[in-house]
Amino acid sequence: MSKCTYIGLVFGVVLVGCAEGPSLSKSTKGDRADVFADSLLALMTLEEKAGQMTNLSLMTLAEGEFWDRRDTVILDTAKMRLYIKEHGVGSFQNLGTYPFPTDEWRLNIDLIHKYVQENTRLNIPVLYGIDAVHGANYTAGSTMFPHQIGLAATFNPKIVSEVGRITSYEMRASGIPWNYGPVLDVSKEPLWGRIFETFGEDSYLASELSLAMLRGGGLDSLESPYSTLACLKHFLGYGATHNGKDRSPVYLPERNLREDYLPPFKRAVEAGALSIMVSSNAVNGIPCHASKFLLTDLLKNELGFDGLVISDWNDIDNLVIMHQIAVDEREAVKLSVNAGLDMCMEPYDASFADHLIDLVNDGEVPISRVDDAVRRILKVKYKLGLFENTQTSSDLYPEFASSTHTEANYNAAVESITLLKNENEQLPIKEGKKVLITGVAANSINYLNGAWSRTWRGVDTTFNDREKKTVLNAFQDALGKKNVLFAEGTTFDEDVNTSKAVQLASGADHIIVCLGEIPATEKPSDTDELAFPDVQLELVKKLAKTGKPITLVLIEARPRLIKEIEPLSGAILTAYLPGNEGGRAISDALLGNINPSGKLPYTYPKHSGSIWSYDHVKADIRDGEFGFEGYDPQFEFGHGLSYTQFEYSVPELSADTIHMDETLEVKIEIKNTGDREGSETALLFVSDLTASVVPKIKRLRGFEKISLEPGNSETITFKLDKEDFSFINTDNKSVVEEGLFRITLGGYEKDYYLTTHDNPRNNTIKKDA
Repeated sequence: MSKCTYIGLVFGVVLVGCAEGPSLSKSTKGDRADVFADSLLALMTLEEKAGQMTNLSLMTLAEGEFWDRRDTVILDTAKMRLYIKEHGVGSFQNLGTYPFPTDEWRLNIDLIHKYVQENTRLNIPVLYGIDAVHGANYTAGSTMFPHQIGLAATFNPKIVSEVGRITSYEMRASGIPWNYGPVLDVSKEPLWGRIFETFGEDSYLASELSLAMLRGGGLDSLESPYSTLACLKHFLGYGATHNGKDRSPVYLPERNLREDYLPPFKRAVEAGALSIMVSSNAVNGIPCHASKFLLTDLLKNELGFDGLVISDWNDIDNLVIMHQIAVDEREAVKLSVNAGLDMCMEPYDASFADHLIDLVNDGEVPISRVDDAVRRILKVKYKLGLFENTQTSSDLYPEFASSTHTEANYNAAVESITLLKNENEQLPIKEGKKVLITGVAANSINYLNGAWSRTWRGVDTTFNDREKKTVLNAFQDALGKKNVLFAEGTTFDEDVNTSKAVQLASGADHIIVCLGEIPATEKPSDTDELAFPDVQLELVKKLAKTGKPITLVLIEARPRLIKEIEPLSGAILTAYLPGNEGGRAISDALLGNINPSGKLPYTYPKHSGSIWSYDHVKADIRDGEFGFEGYDPQFEFGHGLSYTQFEYSVPELSADTIHMDETLEVKIEIKNTGDREGSETALLFVSDLTASVVPKIKRLRGFEKISLEPGNSETITFKLDKEDFSFINTDNKSVVEEGLFRITLGGYEKDYYLTTHDNPRNNTIKKDA
């Protein structure tokens, strides 16, 4: 009897024993995974363990050189022998230079699984992962949603959950079970090019929407053929970049790291997330990939994370090349594994595994650390059901890229659109008007989709979905081509035919200028300037001289400065990066077929030297006259207009004074006082008016989105508890302190007193606190 058969019998006994018992609780299922992993681990050689800890790109297995541009991927049996049979590599990821259709994805992944089954001793299935950050974006024809920053603007967990569900569905239709997403980074730095991949600048909003996406994607039902394993990105502090550049260092006191950047990860870990990707940057001088404090002390020990930790692309080598804390790759492997790394995304070869074997044999990496890492990997594979079925049936996914998924995509884009300005009800555009559409983003699917769209940077037009509508196409469909004039105007930074746009303006009733930025992420997204290039600003300035009403449409990965042209436009809306249905959604918003309801998930800056997040401290806004009027963004966090009007009642509090262990209820009524249906998001902020650590002006602690017909109203109740009043103190502990607090809701402020004593003062607010 071979050892492979023997393993099957060992696991069969374990599984039968569990199956014959009572119904399994979550903890029992966890115990079963532990037993399974330990049984298999006991049979593995050091070489097999090192292989399981290695993650390679699919291109290491393909014919040709790694970076060859190809239109067909053919797996090379010699390379498969080297990496799968000889090195026992347990995980693969990513794609080549073009998006596979679902059947090609399945073919390649199935070939890898088949090779494992026929050529390895233990038949441990591989774990295949990919970046599906706004839908299954690397599968041809899949549904590509708004990026996360746009989803954040919806303030609608139901929308975000549905995006998570469809993304998992279409990934599994492609045969891929592991998603390198969602992005849980919080970023208050608009210069950072990856801010569009986040849920914005607020950790509470990011936490709530991350959980919605995770649960929609199958966090609670990994065994389902429609669920994927999420990989939370990037641990920790990636969005707090020191100089606004990608992968630049982060310098933050630990209390700020815990208060602003840890909460989304903490909530996700508590909910059961099972894989995390490490951030590429260094925090306070220590690269995250070599930080025992972050990966072991904080994540695994303090938070109790039970899943696997994977590096980002080539980041072990970057400990040598970029961070300069290791003299060579061998030392880098030692530092990262001892710090708590479980799997290395070493995309080019299996050198990580070779170094790890050598380090264990020399006593520089304990075998216990390797066993811990491999146990985590095996448990994740077990919980995904890969040991039972390496692949699901393609027949299970008839809704791939269906009209139902397209409509969900459209709804997400619609709810993300944020109306920033609308003087004299310039919008919606009145019926019968002739429009001029111009600007770099006016006739581009790529600008709508941004990066991670069929290709990494998203600039290649070869793989665009031809049936999808640009803003221009959507307007032509809605108004007829004779009523829509068009001139490109500019590229991102060069004039094309601004003079033609100005000439055409004479025949238009309304000018729509679609400003945008070239799709990019990671290092290509670095910029030295937040303002739009001069040529795009000049387009608007010259058009303004025609006297025709101008509407700005901002299709952008980050908030670009518009202070020079904001006064020239009567209306402004931002669509962020709205995805494949963005053109249709923008057209419908401008024409009034839908009513915009998005809210800004970040503070929109006015000046390049004055970058704010809404949760600043009072000292930040001290002005030149020593007053406190220094806060001057272009638009505030949470700003967003509608084509109707909403009236808020004065908030009602359940008590003036509460004990820290009690719940404070806040009620408010919202009425639609306008003449059309609309959706409104109520944002509840809490302020600690005096604290032992300088308190933030306010912090978001609740939000709810409702839809109302004209004349209708609805009462919303928020419940605040101890966690909502807490902050991180100088000992890096979460504490609640007695004192006066304030809630801000719907333009109103209401104070209450929080006591830590057993006998709270009776409905008395200390007004002079």
